[in-house]
Amino acid sequence: MPKSTDTIDKINDLTLIFKNLLSDGKTDEALSISQKILQEAQSIEQRNHEIEAWIRMERALLGAIDVEKIGDELRWCLDRIEAISPGSTLHGLALLNLSSWHRNKDEYMMSLVLLSDISIEKGHGNEVVGLARLESGRLLIQMEDLESASRHLWISRKYLSETSMTAECLTSSLEWLNLSLDVINTDSPSMNDKIENAKPKIKSENSNFGVNPVDIIELIDEIFPIISKNLSGEGRDDLGLIIDATTLLNENKWISSLRERKSEIQDPRIVAALQS
Repeated sequence: MPKSTDTIDKINDLTLIFKNLLSDGKTDEALSISQKILQEAQSIEQRNHEIEAWIRMERALLGAIDVEKIGDELRWCLDRIEAISPGSTLHGLALLNLSSWHRNKDEYMMSLVLLSDISIEKGHGNEVVGLARLESGRLLIQMEDLESASRHLWISRKYLSETSMTAECLTSSLEWLNLSLDVINTDSPSMNDKIENAKPKIKSENSNFGVNPVDIIELIDEIFPIISKNLSGEGRDDLGLIIDATTLLNENKWISSLRERKSEIQDPRIVAALQS
């Protein structure tokens, strides 16, 4: 039976209200609206499986069900969405959410397996792929597989740079930079070569892990205009990384720019570093 226009409009209206309440931090009110969305989506005459799976996933994440049932619920939602719209943004989000649940239980390998199902080849968009590679990089750092983590963070940055997710792209870049400054090696292959020639392995040998300074310079040249738009704020670890890179690479162009605008900087650690 085709879905009536009234039912679709009602679900759309409730969904908009739900999202607005979440944006405003009104979780209790959002949960109440989510129950109405679920009832509409599950109605026998007009059942909408995609909306049902999405709102059940949202309710699980918001704590609407018992804690011990969250994993099973997220798995159900993922399986349903995968059957209906594989490769969609919603499918990617379902994979990310279930992966996060496993990560929070310290089940890192299971989390990585789920993240590996997100790819351009499977139809997922740059945003979702970029976030998946960012999370993979973080997991691999926790697992002390630094070389693989470096590749994933670099790939994340590349995909997110092609989206409107500027903050997330900057996060990937800074996390990669933080990892790289301790292992600068002029003899190391470029990141692009590493990615192109990467082979599946249980765990990389960190003893061989190095980062070519050319890649570090390329990355900082890209992110410095973004970081330096606003130099205020008392906890500017990002500026600290730039200063560390300046020292390690003997590149003065970034620190010279910061010194010219020292009056705008509020982090006392950065001010002290610029005076040294």
